[in-house]
Parts: sequence; structure tokens; C-alpha cells
Amino acid sequence: MPLIQLLEVLIVVGVLLWLVNRFIPMQGTIKSIFNGIVVIAVVLWILNVTGLFHSLPNIRLGKG
Repeated sequence: MPLIQLLEVLIVVGVLLWLVNRFIPMQGTIKSIFNGIVVIAVVLWILNVTGLFHSLPNIRLGKG
């Protein structure tokens, strides 16, 4: 996926998230959970698009 398309998708997701936060009344905790889920989903999507998601199990932390 070209970088321009990636930036376009991030901008669209950001604008949609801003619109939801701005114009849909929600309780603060629900809004925080919703924002967290969207951010986690976008990060996982970016990792998948860049090909880093499949290499994550090969990364080792510690001495193991």
C-alpha cells in the first residue's frame, strides 16, 4: 500500500473519530473505551499492512 493511501486512510479515520466524539453524546468512560479500541485497531491494521504483524511472534524479549 503506498504511503499516500495510508495517510489518506489515517486522516479519514481520524476525522470520523473526531466527528463521533464531537457530535454523538456518550458517557466519558464509553468514549474512552471506544477511542482505545479504534486506536488499537488502527495500529494492528498498520502493522498488518506494513507486514510487521506476522513477524511479531519471532521477536523475543529477555534471555529466553
